[in-house]
Amino acid sequence: MPPAKWLMHWHPNPGATLNSQILAEACGCAESLGGTKDGRWKTSIFFYRPIARETSASGAQQQQQPPDVPRELLGVALHERPGLYFSILRTQRLVLQADAAFPQVMEKLQSYKGRVALNFEGFQYQLGDFCLRIGKCVPNNSETLRGIMMEVEYYPLSSIEKSRAIMVDFFDIWQETLAKKTLPGRFIHVESNFAEFGLSDHYSYQHTAVQYAICLQQLMTAVRS
Repeated sequence: MPPAKWLMHWHPNPGATLNSQILAEACGCAESLGGTKDGRWKTSIFFYRPIARETSASGAQQQQQPPDVPRELLGVALHERPGLYFSILRTQRLVLQADAAFPQVMEKLQSYKGRVALNFEGFQYQLGDFCLRIGKCVPNNSETLRGIMMEVEYYPLSSIEKSRAIMVDFFDIWQETLAKKTLPGRFIHVESNFAEFGLSDHYSYQHTAVQYAICLQQLMTAVRS
């Protein structure tokens, strides 16, 4: 069972823009707290849309989406579980775990087509009982910065409730350390309602996939605001 984890995204101040210096300063904070760099990591999110079917009406060909098919499907490939693939239907509050070959199955069934891929990638730091992953969000085959985020894992506990107080304390220390840099923004943790997705208090990789979907939504909102 994986340890409890929080995902946080960078929320810029009004009028401020994203830049790689913010990422560098955040990594510097991890090291100033005693974190030891421990390699790189990468998680990817894929956006899918239903494949429209051709129908004939009055002799004209029309593109029509299949009825009762969700308009959006998210795919998540987690760095810590390369053999698995997670599919999320946000409006239906469903998260499914499948083999890593699942995208090829969807392609052969001609049900959904991949439209956009976003990569979350950066450096991992070991800090006592904690593991920090700080990274950028960029489109596939591009270096355009779409967001900055971080993962915090607490190794001793898998219970979300039991680890909450420790996570809050760590996040407070992190925010105090980062505030000394006077950066134009801050990291925000948005609480996920895991119960809506049928997930229990015991942390799983499905919890991480759901957090990435919610984090992505918050990142896009933060960039637009």
